[in-house]
Amino acid sequence: MKKLMEEHRKRFGEFEVIEFVDEAEIQSIRDRMDIQVPLDLNWTWEYGSEVAELRSLYEKGKVNQWNAETDLDWDMPVSKDEWVLNPEASLMGQACKLMGKDEATQKAAAFDELAFSISQLLHGEQAALQLCGQLTNVCPTIDQKLYASSQVIDEARHTEVFAKFLQRKMGTLYPVGATLKNLLDELLGAEGMQKKMLGMQTLFEGTAVGIMNLMRQESRNAFFTEMITRVEQDEARHAAFGVLTMRRVVKEASSEELAAMEDWAFQILEALNANQQLDMLQVLGPKYDIDGESIVKLMMGLPNYAELNSIAYMHTVVPNLQRLGLITERTQDGWKNAGMMIDQRGGSSSAEFALA
Repeated sequence: MKKLMEEHRKRFGEFEVIEFVDEAEIQSIRDRMDIQVPLDLNWTWEYGSEVAELRSLYEKGKVNQWNAETDLDWDMPVSKDEWVLNPEASLMGQACKLMGKDEATQKAAAFDELAFSISQLLHGEQAALQLCGQLTNVCPTIDQKLYASSQVIDEARHTEVFAKFLQRKMGTLYPVGATLKNLLDELLGAEGMQKKMLGMQTLFEGTAVGIMNLMRQESRNAFFTEMITRVEQDEARHAAFGVLTMRRVVKEASSEELAAMEDWAFQILEALNANQQLDMLQVLGPKYDIDGESIVKLMMGLPNYAELNSIAYMHTVVPNLQRLGLITERTQDGWKNAGMMIDQRGGSSSAEFALA
């Protein structure tokens, strides 16, 4: 199976990572603003519900709408002098601690890491906003069109709330990482409803639920907890939309089509995982004298690396792919070897990067 971004791969011991180091190339990827998107448009004259589960999900989406400006108390404090997330949840904070830096520096590094992570989620939300707009065109049934349209406003709200959080509380919005931008372009440019649904709704929305669940569990800040909880609840509905639709897609697919979807799912998330936060460490590492490659090698050498690394994947996206039949004996060793899948659900509920 061909891997994505082959030219940027290198080996760290048993593992293969993706790293971008050429600043001019990184900037050219960020400057790639126009994407050619193949898009079919499907009319339907059947306005009654054809898929009861999707209509029910659409009704839940309508009931659970919220306003990013008025339903959050923006006067609540978020300070770089406090731990917004638990210290053990910050790779940068733990690296500074390992280097003997004082607690104020550890907090500052963790604060920067959180700003970088939320910035990447923000860029992902913009991609989801645009892809959901595509789904209103390519989906064939009225239930799918209605749900996708309701998700467009969800994604608009997420884009709004993360942008305001970064502006009002963090003070910094970091540009999109090169690895993430390449993958988002791949999803946005995917052909056909099946690939668009699998890529954004199943792979990225499912991974987002796992990441946000981790952040919520590790949060020490009341405002951040409230914000990320609201977004996570929306994302869980979005992932459910993907699963409910993909059940029907895989049921009707040929064995060749199933194998192609299974391979593509692994290609996308394997590439996302292979970056191992090197894009973030390249931006923030020099500020704190952190050698990104050394930290990643240390982390990947931990005896419980797979257990820690797989938490976000094992929460939603890997179980969903297994239930859909898109992780089989043919590909499961690849997921395990990449540290994205373990035999049993992760024994740890905390994303502790125990470097010391």
